[in-house]
Amino acid sequence: MLVTLEGLDGSGKTTVWEALQDSYPDATFTREPTNDSWYGDAVYRSIDDDEADSLAELFLYTADHADHLSRVIEPALERGDLVVSDRYSDSRYAYQGATLESYDRLEVDPLEYVVDIHEPFTIDPDLTIYLDLDPETAAERAGATNKFEHADYLESVRANYERVLERDPDRFVRVDAMQEPARVLEDVQDVLADVVGEE
Repeated sequence: MLVTLEGLDGSGKTTVWEALQDSYPDATFTREPTNDSWYGDAVYRSIDDDEADSLAELFLYTADHADHLSRVIEPALERGDLVVSDRYSDSRYAYQGATLESYDRLEVDPLEYVVDIHEPFTIDPDLTIYLDLDPETAAERAGATNKFEHADYLESVRANYERVLERDPDRFVRVDAMQEPARVLEDVQDVLADVVGEE
């Protein structure tokens, strides 16, 4: 089964993802953007470029996702692995959907546009754990080290996440990321244990 961790920057996703590796040593742990392919390298270059074209950036992320699916996700699922991904397509819907809100040449709903691009080829997660955090706290925790880590932008991202949750409520479990890190991890472990135990 495919489990994804989602949330704003600073929500503790990566910390949880790393901690879960001790609990599920036989699982496949992966992340997006990838950090082991030239597609992922291109994404990270765009993140560091404040002048990157938003639409071009979306397609870099999408290319990285497509490669990630064929190279990592699909083989792991075919082996019967539990796959846990730190970010996945929902991050694109939320983040690139927000980035494209100010893209002048796009005359459709940005979030729906990004979803429509992915819909023909992506693999839907079986479970998505959403670490919920307010934008101001997220920006403070993240340190505003890149263009995606500012409160105003993260407000739009959070609104997009809420729209994504409304589209597929049965897939998502919301965890309060304002709690102490140990409690957040405990809540995530409880959710995951319940779902994995049913498989």
